[in-house]
Amino acid sequence: MEHYKPINISDKIARLFTKMMRFFADTFFQKRYGHRAVILETVAGVPGMVAGMWTHLTSLRRMQTGYGPKIRTLLAEAENERMHLMTFIEIAQPNALERLLVLVVQAIFWNFFFIIYVFFPRTAHRIVGYFEEEAVYSYTEYLKEIDDGKIANVKAPQIAIDYWNLPANATLRDVVLVVRADEAGHRDVNHQFANEYDK
Repeated sequence: MEHYKPINISDKIARLFTKMMRFFADTFFQKRYGHRAVILETVAGVPGMVAGMWTHLTSLRRMQTGYGPKIRTLLAEAENERMHLMTFIEIAQPNALERLLVLVVQAIFWNFFFIIYVFFPRTAHRIVGYFEEEAVYSYTEYLKEIDDGKIANVKAPQIAIDYWNLPANATLRDVVLVVRADEAGHRDVNHQFANEYDK
């Protein structure tokens, strides 16, 4: 599922919101992909946790089974995004302003996404699907910069080598490849979750 074409107003709103976020990221970070990854992965770690928590509470309220696989998928997604962040902190070394920006963006986005997920879960999953589409694009651009020699292909951080079971001599390029693959998986899962609301 490379790109999900918007088919209704919910999809169009999700796509527009994502494009707005992309514009701000492009304006603020431009081609500083490591620093962009730090901020964006902070945001990316929110939806899985919010959705997993709300789905867990829904199961408790309704006293029904069957929610377990979705809860585990969403929480695993949140943990995976957290590991992306931990990895890129080692690579980009965010400055004080970027660390402050992380706090502000996370506080705003957590509350915003929680409200969206409670009242419009289909739209929320579609937003995440589109976010992940943009993440795949960004990491592809990151790879191009590495391949063109514009960004040094440094040694992969040990945390990344351990998490993804990479070879000991793995490089930044190897890290970006596995992270991009993760994002593609999250893209497909969230678009599928959104589609399930149409059944």
